[in-house]
Amino acid sequence: MSTENEGNAVPPAPSAPPVPVASPAPPQGDAGATAQLPPVPPGPPEQHPYGTGPTAAYGAPEGSWPPPPPPGTPGYGEAGAGGAGGGWGASYQQPAPKPAGGGRGGLIAAVLVAALVAGGLGGGLGYTLAKDNDGQGSTTVSAADNGASQIKRAPGTIAGVASKALPSTVTIEAESNSGEGGTGTGFVFDTQGHIVTNNHVVAEAVDGGKLSATFPDGRKYAAEVVGHAQGYDVAVIKLKNAPSDLKPLSLGNSDQVAVGDETIAIGAPFGLSNTVTTGIISAKNRPVASSDGSSSSKASYMSALQTDASINPGNSGGPLLNASGAVIGINSAIQSTSGGSFGSGQSGSIGLGFAIPINQAKYVAQQLIKNGKPVYAKIGASVSLEESTDGAKITDQGTGGADAVESGGPAAKAGLKPGDVITKLDDSVIDSGPTLIGEIWTHKPGDKVKVTYTRGGDQHTVDLTLGSRVGDS
Repeated sequence: MSTENEGNAVPPAPSAPPVPVASPAPPQGDAGATAQLPPVPPGPPEQHPYGTGPTAAYGAPEGSWPPPPPPGTPGYGEAGAGGAGGGWGASYQQPAPKPAGGGRGGLIAAVLVAALVAGGLGGGLGYTLAKDNDGQGSTTVSAADNGASQIKRAPGTIAGVASKALPSTVTIEAESNSGEGGTGTGFVFDTQGHIVTNNHVVAEAVDGGKLSATFPDGRKYAAEVVGHAQGYDVAVIKLKNAPSDLKPLSLGNSDQVAVGDETIAIGAPFGLSNTVTTGIISAKNRPVASSDGSSSSKASYMSALQTDASINPGNSGGPLLNASGAVIGINSAIQSTSGGSFGSGQSGSIGLGFAIPINQAKYVAQQLIKNGKPVYAKIGASVSLEESTDGAKITDQGTGGADAVESGGPAAKAGLKPGDVITKLDDSVIDSGPTLIGEIWTHKPGDKVKVTYTRGGDQHTVDLTLGSRVGDS
């Protein structure tokens, strides 16, 4: 069965993050930071691979990956369930707002289409105001710079961190052969000219489109896609004729991030390049599923860092820094309300942003640079993506009538069977299929994990060695 899932709806990632066994579970019904998306309409569920429809296949036969977006999740291109939203894959023309509905908001990616390119709006307004004042006796005068642009800030301050990190960030413009495209952000990964960003930022330029990266000092370079991972939502591009003075951003350790740590986000919200915002880590291990909203969309899953630093369309792919200026995540998605804003039909920040942990993104980027393709960890079983708080249930049947548990795969070797409900992966609570996907993908193929599951009301625990799958299809 094709993995191009037109119109298929899949359930959302749950609102509660996986928590250590010793930690109390969040109260039932807590909305958390990720919206509870509308329930799947009644009807007989289809069996689909890796989340096509209500099931997700971990290691099913070829063609079973990747999963489609969760149902009701507007993904990268919708502003909320039932709300206004312009598609990220729309043309550069300003999209017309859609009628606002009554649904709740969903997760959208922070990439901008129809952006205010290179600050053009601000520049245009300034020119118009100055022109209107000419010859009218205005007493307004310009203050001398007096070296203000050269003022230094202490390394430990936000200004100090920003001044050091900004020269290593870029605003990315991607355009398809048909002229559709968008604007996002990326950051310097190495001195060879590799830039890390989100997959959905560069998706339009993957098949022969145009791609460029602009530094804060105005230098602009053509670029090409080295590799992209739909499921991880990570991509690597490389500058053509890269300069010799590139300074890669230092990478932190996202496993050591704590709730309450300070965060600094850099990006191009609504096309306003080189924007710096601040906040804290609001939560860790937040299960997030998002997509680009297209008919052929496949979902991206992450066990995300949640931050209240202001993140908007155009921030996608930009670095989330800690107080020392090290990258701890890649800004990827935001929680949206149902209504658009800023005159574009796209929703803005409500203080709920989500970043791919840098430990995972670093591994993915290295694989893309080395092989040009992503490598995914898998357990080799098809699990339900229906909304649940009880765990990830292995389905009775896989895609197209295939076995739900891959013969000879990791799950089969561990003794897992259809109908088993996985409730923990190591010490992380698993409350749904999407949560399980996100948690598995924080690991590497070959990692050994402890799986806790229930069968017939009894709880069991087994050790499982994760398998691997190369590529997105």
